[in-house]
Amino acid sequence: MNERMKACVPYVMKRLGLGLLIGGAVACANMAGPNGGPYDEKPPRFVSSTPLPQQTNYKGRRVEIVFDELIQVDKPSQNVVIAPPQKELPSIQIVGRKIRVELKDTLKPNTTYTIDFGHAISDNNEKNPIGHFSFAFSTGNVIDSLEVGGVLLNAENLEPMTDVVVGLHANPSDTAFTRLPFDRTSKTDDRGRFTIRNIATGTYRLYALADANRDYRFDQPGEAIAFLDSTVTPTFRFATRQDTTWKDSVTVDTIRTVHYTHFLPDDVTLRLFKEVTQRQYMLRPGRDRADLFTLHFNAPLDSLPTVSLLDGARRNAPWFLTQPMAGRTAVRYWITDSAVWARDTVHLRVDYLKSDSTNTLRPQTDTLHLVWRKPRARRKSKDSENKPERRPLVFQSNASGMVEVTDTVSFLFEEPMTDLRREDFRLEQQVDTVWTPVEFALEQDSMDLLKYNLRHAWAYGANYRIAVDSARLRSIYGHTNDAYESAFSIRKREDYGHLYINIDGIDTTAFVELLNTSDEPLRRVRVKDGGVLFANLQPATYYARLTVDTNANDRWDTGDYATHRQPEMVYYSPKEYVIRANWEIEETWAPRALPLDRQKPIAITKNKPKDETPKKRNYKDEGRSGDRNRSGGFPF
Repeated sequence: MNERMKACVPYVMKRLGLGLLIGGAVACANMAGPNGGPYDEKPPRFVSSTPLPQQTNYKGRRVEIVFDELIQVDKPSQNVVIAPPQKELPSIQIVGRKIRVELKDTLKPNTTYTIDFGHAISDNNEKNPIGHFSFAFSTGNVIDSLEVGGVLLNAENLEPMTDVVVGLHANPSDTAFTRLPFDRTSKTDDRGRFTIRNIATGTYRLYALADANRDYRFDQPGEAIAFLDSTVTPTFRFATRQDTTWKDSVTVDTIRTVHYTHFLPDDVTLRLFKEVTQRQYMLRPGRDRADLFTLHFNAPLDSLPTVSLLDGARRNAPWFLTQPMAGRTAVRYWITDSAVWARDTVHLRVDYLKSDSTNTLRPQTDTLHLVWRKPRARRKSKDSENKPERRPLVFQSNASGMVEVTDTVSFLFEEPMTDLRREDFRLEQQVDTVWTPVEFALEQDSMDLLKYNLRHAWAYGANYRIAVDSARLRSIYGHTNDAYESAFSIRKREDYGHLYINIDGIDTTAFVELLNTSDEPLRRVRVKDGGVLFANLQPATYYARLTVDTNANDRWDTGDYATHRQPEMVYYSPKEYVIRANWEIEETWAPRALPLDRQKPIAITKNKPKDETPKKRNYKDEGRSGDRNRSGGFPF
């Protein structure tokens, strides 16, 4: 001991006795907590279990697994998968170094049971996970040991689908998926990968199911599913691999050959989709204005409702204009007859298609009574009492600022227009310093009766202005516009880049979407003569997605299990396309060259794998929080 410690010992013995000599000596020496040392980066190790791993003829329903350190299980009810599936949820308890699983269902005879923990088990301190830990035993004489593996992707955008049940049916009937629980199951990890373990010899049908009610059957409308067209027959082969031991990050220590059992198939790709099974019915209607009401529906309409007045005089006369909204889940009705919109209550008969209990569309008739309560008028000042109130026509336009050479200038009105003509607008281009009238076309938008598109072949780098004289435009309700004028410019030719992609190996109807860095489509071009051209692109980074448009309807279509129709195929280009100003790029893309799970660039993948790398130890700050008394010993 040094002199300071010798002086401190009698004091410690006097106050606390000899039993605390070591503690007093440490305190008087002002020793801080341990700093540095090896960091525990090893996951817990299996020590023992009841029953033994791979034990046969086990009749109990309790499984206990012991590890070499304190452990935890992340969300056991969600992450621990037991096969065959259990009707009643098992009890999973963590007690120190032990996991205790109580199976509530009666065990089936001659069956291999698997408790698959995935990555859920980790040590209690550093959270080092045990990867792909599973435990198996059998109630019969044999342990089934075959495996099937693969990946589950979103059929529409190739996102890896996590935490989704994947299962096997030995029953080859199509109805097994809808009426019976799976024979063997697993769940996908954060990379969308799955491994179904302890499978018996045989031939199986393979499915994925986003199981809403945990009954391991496809029996709920809206559950996302995937199915394989062909059957799978699990098998194996003996194989070898090279395992490398490293002395450090750059120096190899040893390379040894390891013999292992390679289970097949291990590369199955399933594509998850939702069927179009929404039940069709009307939601609460609304009378938005005296002259406007809206019918809302829970699902897109294939055909528009038939609307008629219940009272006699105008039952058959045209008294409204119909405006289907985007997505066709709502329809606006603009009342054109002043005698109708003047009523406090409009009584209607609506005939439309509604889903019955079997999800079949049947004719339905509803009676509606739409009430409009006029807002209380604001008090007018004395100066304005004798002035007639004028409400100008309201509209919006994108004809301002910088307009892309590929854009269409549009006008969106607040209410339907009457007799809108091209002559009502004046479009001029600046030539030198002179504004010169130019020709253009004006047409009503096919999807929105309130929108009108002005089309002209814009010149690169040109300046334009558009004007409308006062009271030139009139709505069906007599509202007219104020004078309007707006100027805009078109980008120069050298501000744009161009991309041409040769499509290799796709000889059917298909289209390519150009995507931004958020995986959102910006443009869509059909494949023609073996390629697609995206001209006049702003400098940026783009990505590409191809859809095999089987029915040529210009959109991606989902699948249908009852008719064995798979969703339309989607491919992602693994490249990013960096477009620079005044550049022309030509690329070649073979959509089928890579497996689907290796196509989508990680930069636009939303379901990125979790980082399983343990955090490195902070040697500098470690131990400071526990060093409670830096200036001296414990306060007696």
